[in-house]
Amino acid sequence: MIQLDYRDARPIYSQILDGFREQILSGLLLPGDRMPSIRELATQLTINPNTIQRAYRELETGGWIASVPGKGSFVCIPPGVANQLLTEFDAITAKLLAQGFTAQELASRITQGGNDHA
Repeated sequence: MIQLDYRDARPIYSQILDGFREQILSGLLLPGDRMPSIRELATQLTINPNTIQRAYRELETGGWIASVPGKGSFVCIPPGVANQLLTEFDAITAKLLAQGFTAQELASRITQGGNDHA
């Protein structure tokens, strides 16, 4: 669920845009997942549907979602985002290896989904 902060200096549509991008990047929304309809989300957030439409239009322009007439909008992964994430992963991996972590420790962490905080 998108959280809006009315004290935030960013416009509401921008908060919605950033919220969905964050959910997609974090894996909360996966490619192929159906987005809430504009009307449904406007009702949930109690804001004007035009605000939601603007955010969805920008998400679609950026390749984050794809709209299918009569069916709705669906999550995509924009070209370049996966490469960007892999580049960040490589940089972080190099830093961790330089700090003395072994490749096996890092692989074990990946296998566990990054949830091994012990």
